Amino acid sequence: MIDWPRVKELRDEIGPDDFTEVVELFLEEVEEIIQKLRSNDRGQLEQDLHFLKGCALNLGFESFAELCLQGERQSAEGQAAQVDLPAILNMFEASKQSFIAELPKLG
Repeated sequence: MIDWPRVKELRDEIGPDDFTEVVELFLEEVEEIIQKLRSNDRGQLEQDLHFLKGCALNLGFESFAELCLQGERQSAEGQAAQVDLPAILNMFEASKQSFIAELPKLG
């Protein structure tokens, strides 16, 4: 679900203090798009999922990024209505919970 080596690599690259700031910014920016998707706003679904995918990959949210990629591809093929938003939203919540719970153990 979470690519912990990627998370550790990022933390080591930018330092613990800046890493905390990056995590907070990531969650804040992603939550804005997540709220939009919760309202079933599919007007810019391809772009929204592209943004979420990039954010997710940067912070190691591997499974979430994969679902965003699948949805992005569907949207690009004109199938935005078929994108499984509940699965994407549920994966984000599960990934976020796992990330927050396990992050202190990263060492």
